[in-house]
Amino acid sequence: MSPVNSFNEEDPLALAIRPPADETPQQRDARLAEEAAAKKISDDIDEQIRAESKKRKARAKKEIKVLLLGQSESGKSTCLKQFQLLYAPASFSGERDSWKAIIYLNLVKSIRKVLDAISHDDDSFSDDGADSAGSPTSPGKPTSKEALRSGTPISFFQNEDPNSRQSTDDTYAQFAAIKLRLSPLALAEELLIKRLAGPGEEEATQFGSWAPHPTSSTSRIKEVFVRSSSNWKRGLFSGGHGGAKGKENGSGAEGERKSAEKDDPFGIVNACRDDMITLWKDQSVQGILKRKGIRLEEMPGFYLNDILRVTTKTYSPSNQDVLNARLKTVGVVEHLFQLENGGEKGMDWRIFDVGGHRDQRQTWAPFFDDVNAIIFLAPISAFDQVLVEDKKVNRIEDSLLLFRSICANKLLGKVNIVLFLNKIDILERKLKAGVKVSRYVRSYGERPNELQTVASYFLSKFMAVHKESTPNPLRELYTHLTKVTDTEATAALISDVREMILRKHLQDSSLM
Repeated sequence: MSPVNSFNEEDPLALAIRPPADETPQQRDARLAEEAAAKKISDDIDEQIRAESKKRKARAKKEIKVLLLGQSESGKSTCLKQFQLLYAPASFSGERDSWKAIIYLNLVKSIRKVLDAISHDDDSFSDDGADSAGSPTSPGKPTSKEALRSGTPISFFQNEDPNSRQSTDDTYAQFAAIKLRLSPLALAEELLIKRLAGPGEEEATQFGSWAPHPTSSTSRIKEVFVRSSSNWKRGLFSGGHGGAKGKENGSGAEGERKSAEKDDPFGIVNACRDDMITLWKDQSVQGILKRKGIRLEEMPGFYLNDILRVTTKTYSPSNQDVLNARLKTVGVVEHLFQLENGGEKGMDWRIFDVGGHRDQRQTWAPFFDDVNAIIFLAPISAFDQVLVEDKKVNRIEDSLLLFRSICANKLLGKVNIVLFLNKIDILERKLKAGVKVSRYVRSYGERPNELQTVASYFLSKFMAVHKESTPNPLRELYTHLTKVTDTEATAALISDVREMILRKHLQDSSLM
């Protein structure tokens, strides 16, 4: 049977809202009153939307939003500190002492890496540094404190006869002794992290072994991190920075140690100062680190050359100390400040430091909306390193892939990009030390292993990526070779970047 099709010329919507045929005058008045009230509510909502849109546009004209992007340890947080130091110095100064705990954590972590490297060296006691002057553990030799004061080279791995060695057992005993004296640093680390985490929060990391013969490898020493939502600076301020009063529980350094171990992490680190210096200055230790390719001085948070200065009881971090401090943040760190001078006085700047670890990059997208500029940091000194999260991926390769994804993103097609090829100071040191770029980057070929040539090569790669992947050929790419820990040079650079961003912002605002 064929279907029966019917057609009604009347509008079905009109039929739905048509008043009932039997509507009374009272019902009609009530219906009209309800419709009028509903229309007023709708009109009020529309007006609120228009007003909010107007406010948002006005606010956008007085606010600049900048994203700091790049892989982990690319220098984003240091760049953010430089912005704060330049444009919000009072805030930077007010937070200075809270960084002392981070600096001490960085120092303890470096000492752990040294101890771990020696503990797992099969030939720890080779001829490296065999011409050292003496041993602080040998009778008749200067103590570590005396040697440090006099500038005498020291080595706790050596016998009085520079042409001979103590037995392996004796040498290990010396190492075990100094490691045992440094074992209170484990408690200092735990106390500092508890302050960092704050009450009621989970600790930032787990701890490795501080036993005389640890089994963990250097790579297993986990990094301290905080979540961006935590107020770790307030926790550190409330914790107190008191020094130890060692003579209450004994005399000398040992008494200081016992007293300090109660609850004062700063006192513990201070009490271990001489042994930390002895360990770091030891020529045999330096030989082991060199042979294993462990270059601690190239890592963020390096203070081993400043132990004496940073462990004084009156120590307060300098600007440079704060810039060098390393604290991994999980999540997004936002910093808001107002320009205090010039024609843009009162304009708000919002700078977002977005976590660069691979598993955090999916959080970037929500911050792409209404962004005025992107500062992308690529540490070109990392040509001989791999990602912590993926040992098969070279860090330069990862930076290029990450940069490509940013350049190709259509949401960012009209956003100018500032590219910082960062850590050129470390790159220069590596090249001077004889580290060959071609060994890790095969496409580099036979080019000279010199700073200018290497930097130009990497710059050309990033520029090619931008040209190939950008959806907007008119977008500008600004490139700079940088060392963002250099305050003077970075201040001048940030000033130039600020002017560029402001010009683009004013152009965009005039089109609103």
